[in-house]
Amino acid sequence: MTQIQKKKSGVDRFLSVVERIGNALPHPATLFAGFALLVVILSWVASQFELAVVHPGTGQTVTPFNLLSTEGLHMILTRMVTNFTDFAPLGTVLVSLLGIGIAEGTGLIGAVLRLVVLSSPKRLLTFVIVFAGVISNTASEVGYVLLVPLAAVIFLAAGRHPLAGLAAAFAGVSGGYSANLLLGTVDPLLAGLSTEAANIIDPNYAVNPAANYYFMFVSTFLIAALGTWVTEKVVIPRLGEYEGDEKPQSIDRLNLQEKRGLLYATIAILLMIAFILGGLIPDYGYLRDPETNEILHSPFMSGIVAFIFLLAGIAGIAYGIGAKTIKNDSDVMRGMSKSMETLGSYIVLVFFAAQFVAYFNWTNLGLILAINGADLLKTLGLSDIPLMITFIVVAALINLVMGSASAKWAIMAPVFIPMFMLLGYTPEFTQVAYRVGDSVTNIISPMMSYFALIVAFIQRYDKKAGIGTVISTMLPYTVAFFVGWVLLLIIWILLDLPIGPGAQMYMP
Repeated sequence: MTQIQKKKSGVDRFLSVVERIGNALPHPATLFAGFALLVVILSWVASQFELAVVHPGTGQTVTPFNLLSTEGLHMILTRMVTNFTDFAPLGTVLVSLLGIGIAEGTGLIGAVLRLVVLSSPKRLLTFVIVFAGVISNTASEVGYVLLVPLAAVIFLAAGRHPLAGLAAAFAGVSGGYSANLLLGTVDPLLAGLSTEAANIIDPNYAVNPAANYYFMFVSTFLIAALGTWVTEKVVIPRLGEYEGDEKPQSIDRLNLQEKRGLLYATIAILLMIAFILGGLIPDYGYLRDPETNEILHSPFMSGIVAFIFLLAGIAGIAYGIGAKTIKNDSDVMRGMSKSMETLGSYIVLVFFAAQFVAYFNWTNLGLILAINGADLLKTLGLSDIPLMITFIVVAALINLVMGSASAKWAIMAPVFIPMFMLLGYTPEFTQVAYRVGDSVTNIISPMMSYFALIVAFIQRYDKKAGIGTVISTMLPYTVAFFVGWVLLLIIWILLDLPIGPGAQMYMP
């Protein structure tokens, strides 16, 4: 590890600067409060200069609205509560986490991860760990707190360097944050923010939580393959033989109760799938649109969040009954309550973010900026591919100093989504490009929420390890993920493929 740290001393110094800058920033909630106040002041300044643009869609003249006026003050006071309660991401995240909290609290998620990893052939061990890391994102932070340390233990038990296993899991969990085969909490969260931003241009536009599913489905296998290649060809050779003090330990296989719990959960999931298919396959199915019989604009697609809650909750309860990890309804409610306990700071953040987004919309500053920015980009003449690559790079760089995916998107979406809509790109396409940029630098960003936890995990096996150790180990994953994901996006653009159900890349 000493050689790695010496070779990456330049990176170490750079990241120390990034860390100091990031630590100097106030709490994200304070940032949004400051942004909201700044918008109020800018609305007054803009109104003094009588800025005006012509809306390219309606032909109407758009002027700034002064929030320091009497009418503006009344809006701020009377709509503060509804700004918060009507904020699209709030309800979707709360409902999703209630169901996932049941699955996590009864032990279903942990049992599934252990089963996947322990039942894998040794030659596929690295791929399975990276793949499991990506899948674990469905259940929010469980991948960080369970799979990452477990992967190190598994690698050490297999006679391999434990930090290689830890790096592989961390690459999947954090570097592959936006990829998945299943919809998780991040999908409705980002879709809600994108909807709020898209409404600046089109008040009726709605971004579905499954809007990026096709692209993210394919990305899951791409990230798993790239993560495996980097681990085997770059990380393991550089780490060499493990010479630390930690001794291999056995990982408990599933006992009879846990196996029975998984059987019950599987039956419950199959029944739910049968119910969903029964409502979608027939031409007049009960989950299709009752007027047009469409699936894309059906209650099923609009109710994705409800199905996440029901699938996770019912499967979790079934597992708990079979594994005897729940004895009564209080145990179920305890799991739901525990998932809510982790959202205290998020709810505070959302309150101020909701005010900022609302003020930004009221003032018309976002629309004016979007129209002028779109005109500027038109004059630059950037085509699809260089424009989106540039946007990905911007998102990746911002991620180095601001770790929260939702906080960054709450700031970026009101600017970039309307701007790109005016250039002809859908909010879903802009969102998928953002998710790529946000994911690739997660594993080298000291501002990422769980970065300190990863450092602590690594120090168990290397007492001298620090931020430089983490960065030097994870940097090859960032490079590989960036190149691979950009190439995939280029292929998607060239083939003009849909990025999700009913979600194209270009505006009609």
